[in-house]
Amino acid sequence: MGKDKSEAAEVTNQPALSNSKLINLQNTELGGVKPRKKPKLLLDDPRFRIRPLQQVVSACTGAMITAIFMTPLDVIKTRMQAQQTQLSNKCFLYCNGLMDHLCPCDSKSPFIGMKPQQHLNGTIDAFIKISRAEGVSSLWSGLSPTLVSALPSTIIYFVAYEQFKARYMEFHYTYLAKVKGSSMGRDVPFLIPLLSGVTARICAVTVVSPVELIRTKMQSEKMTYAQINTAVRNVIQAQGIWGLWRGLPPTILRDVPFSGIYWTCYEKIKSHFNVKEPSFGFSFLAGFISGSLAATFTTPFDVIKTHEQIEFGEKVIFAEKPEKQIPSRTISQRLSNIYAVSGMRGIFAGLGPRLFKVAPACAIMISTFEYSKSFFYHYNVNQYNEQLLMANKLTNKNEV
Repeated sequence: MGKDKSEAAEVTNQPALSNSKLINLQNTELGGVKPRKKPKLLLDDPRFRIRPLQQVVSACTGAMITAIFMTPLDVIKTRMQAQQTQLSNKCFLYCNGLMDHLCPCDSKSPFIGMKPQQHLNGTIDAFIKISRAEGVSSLWSGLSPTLVSALPSTIIYFVAYEQFKARYMEFHYTYLAKVKGSSMGRDVPFLIPLLSGVTARICAVTVVSPVELIRTKMQSEKMTYAQINTAVRNVIQAQGIWGLWRGLPPTILRDVPFSGIYWTCYEKIKSHFNVKEPSFGFSFLAGFISGSLAATFTTPFDVIKTHEQIEFGEKVIFAEKPEKQIPSRTISQRLSNIYAVSGMRGIFAGLGPRLFKVAPACAIMISTFEYSKSFFYHYNVNQYNEQLLMANKLTNKNEV
């Protein structure tokens, strides 16, 4: 209670930034005036808050850099998990940490060579065998179509998280907090990043799931983009409108818990060190730790998702006569089946490669995203100052 009162007092007593004052972030002379002290940063100040379009640019930058660096690591993880499947060799699941892709195993696929031809015994062993047998460039096979599909998902996810977080913060401090008032400059409650991450991930996978399903079917049937309407009608006729979301449940099973754990840990680390505008290094380290924890706890879900997606591709997308209904199995049944075949190693299959990929991917993505947000924040402040200087010049000129 004491903390809430002092927190509220700090927000209430904080001097409002007048429209007639320049905002100096560098503690240097600005507009002929030397500052007394560097002002406290308020990234959620409505005048300088990152705009949705700027969030889109930040997410795009992070997604492209993450995909370029992390695609080889996930190729290895996917191949090691694919070794366990007892299904036929019609398709495999490919992911680069931003989005999953169900791909056909044929010689004309842009992901050619990604189906394992020899047994892989570990991350280093896989890297050596794949590089020797197929060339180093094969570790980036399919990067272009991956970016085309992954960018919309990543944009929706990160922009939605920022928007939901801002709305939940306003709602909390308006209706639920012990000391009600503005949310500007106040701590982030524990549940807000959890709810924001879960909600944003559900939105992203729900919107992108039909697009990814159609893309996969177009690829398997060698269809052109002009035939996309035909592809949609064929799926709806065969499986109904909900057939466009048949691959959604296993995706939500893994991604939603991961997002909730990841964002909660990340925001908790920022709050613990009282960091409002994280540096690139701080964001990188916090993202690495948060991603490692989330990946470890959700690895069994990742294994289940891989098996379900491959089964879905075998029996529906790449089958000559798609099945309208696939016998559903519970999570416990899936885990029991995997445990019976491969034991605990099967349930946590690919944990090492997944940590090796997910932790750096989360670190690169969030640090790039935060750095871009900081850039746009300072850009917005500078634009505000320039407009204010112009207005002052016009006012002085009119007075003369």
